[in-house]
Amino acid sequence: MPEPDLALLRDAAKAAGEIAAKHFRKDPEAWDKGAGQGPVTEADIEVDTMLREELTAARSDYGWLSEETADNATRLDRSRVFVVDPIDGTRAFMNGKTGFSHALAVVEDGAPIASVVYLPMLDLMFTAARGQGAMLNGMALGTSSRTALDGAQLLGNKKMFAEEHWGGPLPVTQHFRSSLAYRMVLVAEGAFDGMITLRPSWEWDIAAGDLIAREAGATVTDQRGTQLRFNNPHPQVNGVLAAPANVHQGLMARLVPAT
Repeated sequence: MPEPDLALLRDAAKAAGEIAAKHFRKDPEAWDKGAGQGPVTEADIEVDTMLREELTAARSDYGWLSEETADNATRLDRSRVFVVDPIDGTRAFMNGKTGFSHALAVVEDGAPIASVVYLPMLDLMFTAARGQGAMLNGMALGTSSRTALDGAQLLGNKKMFAEEHWGGPLPVTQHFRSSLAYRMVLVAEGAFDGMITLRPSWEWDIAAGDLIAREAGATVTDQRGTQLRFNNPHPQVNGVLAAPANVHQGLMARLVPAT
């Protein structure tokens, strides 16, 4: 059952939030990881170290995949794997913005079974266990009731809405949040009608949000319409679309297939 893992993730996310709060708006040391991977701060590394030590001590038979830990192929031999982004939205964190999150998931045989996305500066704890629904601070979540793409409020990077991807302009309103995990749980909450990213997406950015969004009633796939699978040898998936079923269907109908 996923509930014990969910309780473990929830406690770990709270501890991560305490570390992040200690560094928030205190000009933490930061550097660029190179190779287009973006920035990292001392807070990311401190959170990662704490999570890895605490979670793997509690579940020594689980594998480990994190943005800030060198990957180890031994995870591929484990039935259950922690998939973690210590701070999702590092640029927002560095700029003193509150929209960063800690994204933690337990994946079993490729599918998330327990997930937490926690925004510590806003005290928003999004959680889900497989088959048990999704929650925000203990209250049940559900996606928006929108049934058509026209007029939808969608989250995504501006480049994702370029007409070349859709065969013309999308009849939607565009919004942005720095953290991919946060975008996914905002869809779960019904605050927005969907989110899109057409770039290869790292598993640690989306594994937690995938379960939360799906348990709230969203359809979540890659850009070819395939359900997301995790703990892949190369830990990326082919983009993400998350939305209520009819909005998702409208997006897929307009999306120009990737070449």
